[in-house]
Amino acid sequence: MCIRDSFQPASVAGLNRTQIKNLKLKWAFGFPGAAATFGQPTSYDGKLFVGSEDGTVYALDSATGCLWWFFKASATVKTAISIGNHGTAAFFGDTNGIVYALKVSDGSVLWQTRPEPHPAARITGSPLLIGDRLFVPISSGEEGASADPAYPCCTFRGSVVALDTAAGKPIWQAYTIAETAGPMRKSSQGVQYSGPSGAAVWSSPTADLKRHAIYVATGNNYSGPPTGMSDAVIAFDIKTGKKLWSRQFTATDVWNSGCVAEKKDNCPDQHGDDYDFGAPPILASFPGGGDVLLLAQKSGIVFAVDPAHRGKLLWKTRIGHGGPLGGVEWGGTADHRRAYFPLSDYDFDNPLVGGGLFALDLRTGKQSWHVAPPKPACAGQFGCSQAQMAPPTSIPGAVFSGSLDGHLRAYDTRNGEVLWDFDCVQEFKTTNGVRGQGGSLNGAGPAIVSGMLYVNTGYTNAMAGNVLLAFAADSK
Repeated sequence: MCIRDSFQPASVAGLNRTQIKNLKLKWAFGFPGAAATFGQPTSYDGKLFVGSEDGTVYALDSATGCLWWFFKASATVKTAISIGNHGTAAFFGDTNGIVYALKVSDGSVLWQTRPEPHPAARITGSPLLIGDRLFVPISSGEEGASADPAYPCCTFRGSVVALDTAAGKPIWQAYTIAETAGPMRKSSQGVQYSGPSGAAVWSSPTADLKRHAIYVATGNNYSGPPTGMSDAVIAFDIKTGKKLWSRQFTATDVWNSGCVAEKKDNCPDQHGDDYDFGAPPILASFPGGGDVLLLAQKSGIVFAVDPAHRGKLLWKTRIGHGGPLGGVEWGGTADHRRAYFPLSDYDFDNPLVGGGLFALDLRTGKQSWHVAPPKPACAGQFGCSQAQMAPPTSIPGAVFSGSLDGHLRAYDTRNGEVLWDFDCVQEFKTTNGVRGQGGSLNGAGPAIVSGMLYVNTGYTNAMAGNVLLAFAADSK
């Protein structure tokens, strides 16, 4: 069973707070022809599994970075890889909406399927593996396609699909919007527009085994009429896919890329601010009992709801101004006392805007501490910014958070003190002989397993990069 979490307990991490200052680079692996990196690496049984921009999935030796095997998917692989079926199968999705199961031993295909027929469907959030079921979040490219006024926006609706891991057969599919899209209006050029649409699931589902539920956070509507399932958290029954409850945080957020295009035909007349959820829900437990579900939004607000009482709001805390690339972009992390969220608030025109790491009390949402971002040394270089979009990873006593300035930093959970800082914006000698260049940290946080830290570096529309870096604590 694999339930992905950004908090790594000491028994898994093999790294403690006092060892962090001794972290040294052990090896680097270069992705050929890439300018960006995406999914978090996965470590299993001495191998490291990671996808790439050109769709190649690699199985590497965890200790040395040497190649075991590779497999070419049909498109970019942004998801992490999950290992299941008693350690024999590797599961992931690509941006053509295809889900794959490969043999862990040699990378050969066990099965592949495209569970959502919509032509714009894609998989950006990591599928969640629980026992013999794989829960796949479905997002789409329709929001971006709508920048073209000739595109007939929009008919896609987000969903979660439960697949049988043995053969990839669908068990259930739960849509975020109950009704299918119908004709709404025509453009001045006669293009038929439709709705409602959107409420994509951009991130990985979160499992609550105690309540037999799967939680997903949704995106905005692409076209009207507005629905109650956009910018929301939805709980589905883990066995049947039946909706248990939902809570919407921003109503009438109807938006697509036509709203920022030169010709805005596809933009709704009354559009929202693109304040959707790109970050997965975080299920955390209080000392002594009780749970809280955390939702961090691009609006710059973090919400806490009670999963035991149908998503009753417990608190909300604003940590940033928010915006299309603002607030919390990809995720946070939590221990039993605090939640930790990096702030984006990215500004295309000003690299000195945004950034910082916030620690919030789990029970109250009050700020325990905040660390402002340092002025980026790369200022003036394309894509350089102090904004922190990348999801963080925590171990007992420390939080690791990457920045668009190319730095990966470790913060003390007690007070936010920076314990370690590594600048990824440099050239690296790689184990596979590919020219390696580090860049911004954005789409995925580090994986920390058995005393090793693995992180991807480089991102589109920021500082390009193509390397996977592996660190270990030097014993000297």
